[in-house]
Amino acid sequence: MSHSTAELRDILELLRAGQWNTAHDRVQHIEGLLAAWLHGILHLQEGDLEDAENWYERAAKRFRQRGTLEQELARFEVALNQEPDA
Repeated sequence: MSHSTAELRDILELLRAGQWNTAHDRVQHIEGLLAAWLHGILHLQEGDLEDAENWYERAAKRFRQRGTLEQELARFEVALNQEPDA
């Protein structure tokens, strides 16, 4: 498992545990499409749709075609599990 994949898993767990601020602080320091997507999901959870849309764009995701928060978390987890180093 790569360092960033492990870190993203940890951040996902923080988000699921309701520790949004800690998750947000940590995701800001990771590069890549998956990190940008998770950053967008964090803003989606917060209700900050403008920032969420920005991060979805950076992740090459279509913000207006997203699912519910739970669906997005599930899709993210699937994508994370498909990472070659996972």
